[in-house]
Amino acid sequence: MFGNTTIGIDLGTANILVYSKSKGIILNEPSVVAMDVNTKSVLAIGQEAKEMIGKTPTNIVAVRPLKDGVIADFDVTSGLLREIMRRIITISGNSIRKPNVVVCTPTGATSVERRAISDAVQSMGAKSVTLIEEPVAAAIGAELPVDEPIANVIVDIGGGTSEIAIISYGGIVSSNSVRTGGDHMDEEIIQYIRKNYNLLVGEATAERIKFELGYAPIPHPEKTMDVRGRDLLTGLPKTLTLTSTEIQNALEETLQRILEAIRNTLENCPPELSGDIVDRGIVLTGGGSLIQGFQEWLVQEIDVPVHMAPSPLESVAIGTGMSLEYIDKLAKPVK
Repeated sequence: MFGNTTIGIDLGTANILVYSKSKGIILNEPSVVAMDVNTKSVLAIGQEAKEMIGKTPTNIVAVRPLKDGVIADFDVTSGLLREIMRRIITISGNSIRKPNVVVCTPTGATSVERRAISDAVQSMGAKSVTLIEEPVAAAIGAELPVDEPIANVIVDIGGGTSEIAIISYGGIVSSNSVRTGGDHMDEEIIQYIRKNYNLLVGEATAERIKFELGYAPIPHPEKTMDVRGRDLLTGLPKTLTLTSTEIQNALEETLQRILEAIRNTLENCPPELSGDIVDRGIVLTGGGSLIQGFQEWLVQEIDVPVHMAPSPLESVAIGTGMSLEYIDKLAKPVK
C-alpha cells in the first residue's frame, strides 16, 4: 500500500516539519507566509517570511495561517503547502511527485477542522491523505512502545496547543488538549512588559526573552537581559533591563494551566495503567517543554518520573512518518 513515496507532515502552529522515511527530516520551516495584499501572491514562506514579521510595508503582510494547531486561513495554508511541496520535490528530486501523506491533527480538532487539513494537503497534489492524532505521533517519534498494552504518557507542548495523552495498545485511553502553548507564553510576556513598563515589544523579541529568561516556578540563579521596544508614552525607542524572576512570574499562569491539564488526564486514567505511569513516568515533547526548569518543576508537582524525548522539537514529524508501521491501528481515514 505504501511505497517509498510516503511523507509525514507536522502542521504545527509555529513550525511545519516534513519527514521522509529514507531521508529523515527533510524540511523544517516556521509556519509563516508573507503575502502581497493587492495581488494575494505568496512572496516568501518559512524563515524568510518570519524575519519579515513586524517589519514590512503596508502592501505586504506576514501571517501565520495556522492557529491553535488548526487551519485558520485555508487559502493561505494551501499556498504555504504548495510552496513546501515544491521545495520537497526540489530537495529529493522527482522521487515524491505524488506522495502518500500522513498528517497529524490535534485531538481536540473538530471534523470540519480535520476536513480542512485534509483538503489543504490534497490540494498540493497528494495521492492519499491519512490523519493521525498528534499525541500518538509524538509518542511514536519519542520511541515509546505505543502498540503494547502499557501506559505511555506523552505531554506535547506546541506553539498553539498542549496535548496530553495516555496511550496504550495503539489507542488513546485518556487525553486532554488545551489551546495553550508557546505562542501564549510569548503573548503573556508582551502583555507583562506593556502593563508594567509601558513598553511595546514584538513577537520575535518576546520569543527571545522566553528562551533566555523563561523559567518554570522553581528557584533559580537570576539572569538579566536588555530588551528594546517602543515607549508607549513618548513613542520613542527605549531599552529596558528585565530579570528572569519577572518573566517567571509572567509565565506562571500559562504553565499552571498546562499542569492542570496533565493532572486531569492522569485522574481519568484506569487504575491498571496508573501503576505503569508510576514506573515509567511521562515523556515531554514540543518546543514549549524546553522552558528552563520545566522538567524539574513537573517532577515536584505530580510526583512521577518526567523524561525528555530524544528530539522534542521533531518528535511529532518523525512519529508521523514512522506511524505507517502502526497505520492499521492508528489511522483515522478521511471519509
